[in-house]
Amino acid sequence: MRDAAPMKSNPILSGFNPDPSIVSTPAGYYVATSSFEYLPGLPIYHSRDLENWQLVGHVAMREQQVQLADVPTPGGVWAPTLRFRDGVFYLIVSVFLGGRGCVLFTATDPAGPWSDGTVIEAVDGIDPDLAWDEQGVAYVTFARHPDAIQQVRVDLATGVALEKPRLLWSGSGLFAPEGPHLYQRGDWWYLIAAEGGTDRGHAVTVARSRRPDGPFDPAPHNPILTAAGTGAPVQNTGHADLFELADGGTGMVLLGVRPVGLTQAFSPLGRETFLTTVDWIDGWPHPRTPQLAGTRSERLEYHFTNGAGLEDPAWIAVRRLPAEFAARTPDGLVLKGDGNSLDSPRPSLLAQRQRHIGIECRALLDVSSGTGGLAVRNAEDNWFGIEAKQDGDVIRVTARAVVASFERTWDAVVSHGDVELAIVTTPPSRDFSAGAVGGDRIRLLVRASGADESGEGLLLAELDGRHWAFETAKAFTGRTVGVYAVEGEVLVRRLRYTGEG
Repeated sequence: MRDAAPMKSNPILSGFNPDPSIVSTPAGYYVATSSFEYLPGLPIYHSRDLENWQLVGHVAMREQQVQLADVPTPGGVWAPTLRFRDGVFYLIVSVFLGGRGCVLFTATDPAGPWSDGTVIEAVDGIDPDLAWDEQGVAYVTFARHPDAIQQVRVDLATGVALEKPRLLWSGSGLFAPEGPHLYQRGDWWYLIAAEGGTDRGHAVTVARSRRPDGPFDPAPHNPILTAAGTGAPVQNTGHADLFELADGGTGMVLLGVRPVGLTQAFSPLGRETFLTTVDWIDGWPHPRTPQLAGTRSERLEYHFTNGAGLEDPAWIAVRRLPAEFAARTPDGLVLKGDGNSLDSPRPSLLAQRQRHIGIECRALLDVSSGTGGLAVRNAEDNWFGIEAKQDGDVIRVTARAVVASFERTWDAVVSHGDVELAIVTTPPSRDFSAGAVGGDRIRLLVRASGADESGEGLLLAELDGRHWAFETAKAFTGRTVGVYAVEGEVLVRRLRYTGEG
């Protein structure tokens, strides 16, 4: 495999953005990714040049569209397919382990609003794809373990199947064929699939047929792309989607992870979206190895005291919309707690994707009327953070680290007033004797109101990030970082996020 042409930034969508699907339109390129238990769900990103991407909205802006309230982790909104036809955007997705099942959404503007969604009951698997033949008949191709890739023709207006689902392709022989996408190119129909699981064995495979309903013959060079068994800086490559480039060539988006340390064992940010190009040789696609390029630095500052900041579409919450517990006030952003911490399925957590391996996130809080703090979450049983509450004339601060059923805490007391909580992460050392086999370095800090801002603050705890990585959390998502309330009302005056590399 040849390396892809260099890009200014790859991954193109950093932080947890797995299972990407892309369309090329006259207005540019649009990508949708999985969102699992978070709302708003199904983010839509836009770019005109494949280099600069902007989050323009979400498909699921209403909980009723996906019905996540009782979906357990790691269920939820899995693996969408985004398509564009005759001026209409279509997004088909499965809400797994509960929810609405397979749902088709439509919109004329990808930024929204999107339709309430049409349920396709015949599709009882995951990772649905949508394609049309030359007569306009719609084919939904999906994965259903242990029966591999299946397909059914559907009336999209009603969601009613026109036949019983049938086996389409059993894959190339690797584990768990899934993530299918069907395309017509000339006289051939190509079926792209993901195989090998979504960990280090992940791979892209392909088969082709003269008909959209098969039979499909596998490529002689399968898998056509994988990082398995290599030391490539981008691992777990798979779940790909093809698209047409402006110059007539073929591009590919796919998921991958960026493991840190000399052993490449731990990926702090989860599965991200990468881009590469594809060569066609003897009628078969040959993707180039995606190259890791510099991630853009970010410096964000939200001054909630002027009533702004909450309008950023990057804010997400767990199984409910942020507006259910977050409200603007002249004094800052109020988060209302309901007695639930981050070990709850529905915490009052206002978060964004952690998009950089090295971050400094600082939140200035008033906890005179409630208990809350700053945290990083992978799942209910995999998170860390700092919590503060007023106790008489002092503020009691607790740093907390949770891994599976194990929890460790560190306590401190600071003076009364606003309190600044900070989470700082840095890549691991390259020195074996200094922790190169572990994860990123995580520091949890606190600074009292009026303290000298030239220093970092009081160090509460230092953690090894291997315990909060994709490989250990197994939540299918990645880290999200944000502010939360447990009880009462927590006033967030300011939040700063700085990300590097």
